[in-house]
Parts: sequence; structure tokens; C-alpha cells
Amino acid sequence: MNIFIWGGVLLITIIIQSTLIPLISIRGVFPDVLLIIVVSYALLSGKENGVGVGFFAGLLQDLVSGGIFGIGTLSKLSTGYLFGLAERKVFKEHVLLPILATFVATIFNGLAGISLLMIFGYKVDLIAAITQNLMPLIGYNLLVAVPIHHAVYRLIKFTAE
Repeated sequence: MNIFIWGGVLLITIIIQSTLIPLISIRGVFPDVLLIIVVSYALLSGKENGVGVGFFAGLLQDLVSGGIFGIGTLSKLSTGYLFGLAERKVFKEHVLLPILATFVATIFNGLAGISLLMIFGYKVDLIAAITQNLMPLIGYNLLVAVPIHHAVYRLIKFTAE
């Protein structure tokens, strides 16, 4: 049952992220809601669940984005795994958890994506990628991190009952 609920959440999120959220973009940058869901879910549910949600979220993002297939999947899968490792080491109700986790995850996910592009042989202007894409993305993600984290937390509690 949980698989269907979370699959539905990710499906609805990717639809919203690819249709409505770009309408509020600033210079082509808009929040990565899927990343925040992956991070929150991994922190609250552990590495195994974090990998699963990260893989599925990245796969959906790769299918919808039309970009280089696999970059989103690999970066979100590894993000889900890494943040899932911290599941037993964090106080899940702490107000700073989603803010700090989203900050670190956005940097990690962005640098993972840039690194994968470079590994695949694409030329990447590192300074421009960081200053024009990654830095604004950090700010945008931090604005929506707390409400999304709380929604994920409530949904995990609801599905556990």
C-alpha cells in the first residue's frame, strides 16, 4: 500500500514540478520539489527507502525532463542513500533539519549532476553552473523545504498507522 501512495505522491509531484512550478521560475531556476521529498523521506525512513524513492523520483524526472537520461536517477538515488544513512542520527522533529538537509542535499545533488555531465564528456562552465544555477536553486529550495518536509513527515505518520 505504501508503494502506491508514495508512487502517487511522486507522480503528482513530477506533474506539478514540470507544469506549474516553472511558472514561478526566476531566470529559469525553480525549486526541485522532488529532491526535497527524497531528502525528507530518506531522513525519516532510512537508506533502503531513501534509495527506492530517490531512484523512482530521479527516473520520473529523467523521463519528463528530456535531458540526459540517467543523471537525475543517479544523483537522486545517491542523495536518497546518503541522507538515509543519517536516519537514526537525527532528531526528526527539529526545525533546522529540513533546512540544513536541503542545503547540503541541493549542493550534493547539483555537484553530482555536474560531475556526471563531465564524466560523460560534456563541457560544463563550472563557475556559471554554480553561480547561475546552483546558488539560486539553493535559495529556492530552502524557501519550500520546511513545508514540504512537514508534509512528508505527516504522510509517513499517516501511512504507518
